[in-house]
Amino acid sequence: MIKILHVDDEADIRSITKLALESIGGFNVTSCASGKEAMTAVTEAEPDLIVMDVMMPEMDGPTTFAALQKIPGASRVPVIFMTAKSQKDEIDSLMEVGAIGVIAKPFDPMQLSKEVERIWNARPTG
Repeated sequence: MIKILHVDDEADIRSITKLALESIGGFNVTSCASGKEAMTAVTEAEPDLIVMDVMMPEMDGPTTFAALQKIPGASRVPVIFMTAKSQKDEIDSLMEVGAIGVIAKPFDPMQLSKEVERIWNARPTG
């Protein structure tokens, strides 16, 4: 895994996430400010993984994820959700819609790459 599409409506979170994943993890990150922007960027970015906020205006994370599933080439890209709502039932519902993992906000930028790698390596394949 090298390329990550990161979707979050908050500019500070996008900056911190991009810096953490690129500088510490060595990933190539494309950042998007909205679900609509992600819909456009996903084809060109050709990500191996999507890391997406849950609570966003207009299109929330699960809605964006469902829309991305309809785009050829994007339908098989695994998704990790990031959310401040990290109760077990909330995490379970995100996993039920097809996420391979959930990262709680606030997150530790120094540990983010390791957490993404841990979830990536534990994902079901095949």
